[in-house]
Amino acid sequence: MSTRFKRILLKVGGESMMGDRPYGIDPQAALAVAEKIKEVYTKHVEVAVVIGGGNIFRGIAGSKNGIDRATADYMGMMATVMNGLALQDALEKVGVPTRLQSALQMPAVAENFIRRKAIRHMEKGRVVILGAGTGVPYVTTDTGASLHALELKCDVLMKATKVDGIFDKDPEKHDDAKRYKTISFKDAIEMDEVQVMDTSALAMSKENDMPVMVFELFKGNNLIEAIDGEDIGTYVANDVKTELV
Repeated sequence: MSTRFKRILLKVGGESMMGDRPYGIDPQAALAVAEKIKEVYTKHVEVAVVIGGGNIFRGIAGSKNGIDRATADYMGMMATVMNGLALQDALEKVGVPTRLQSALQMPAVAENFIRRKAIRHMEKGRVVILGAGTGVPYVTTDTGASLHALELKCDVLMKATKVDGIFDKDPEKHDDAKRYKTISFKDAIEMDEVQVMDTSALAMSKENDMPVMVFELFKGNNLIEAIDGEDIGTYVANDVKTELV
């Protein structure tokens, strides 16, 4: 079946790996994420995954509590590799061939990130998990996801969140919050109420015409419907108008 996107970069928050736990990794939650990815994989869509590390350690939070910022960011990078290993294990349990690549050298557990090798893995039908962000501090995983989406020539950067898109106000606090169907990068950067990604990630995507989709991963068949071109979440691009549903 034809899909809207042929190669995607899926950005998943580390919190999706917690399940009902207050922190850490729940193997069943990892399997739930893997099953969602498998739905896309079975449609012959090439998939790269960037996963955060907030369920284990968040670099910015660490630096605010007295840890040197660069050190805290490196700790956060290692947390993303731990999540990557858990997701790799889960994906292989559901029958999806996977490779974990790291921007930090960890040859015992992951391949070094090599752009052309990552592309080749996807062309051969393997899901590529990208750990350790960009390998340098002071850069968020959102910016790393935008960079990797461009490097790997993806059709779209898909950010899975806890809410179904971008809203004009916090939908968890306001029942009358309205979802944006589409929003321009210009507005996404300039509007204070829009906090979908950090400014660096949005600016990089804007400058290089990399569209971004924001949606809730575990709501129904959101991921597969987004791949099919359904009206899911919020689509952010240069060539769209900012429009509420």
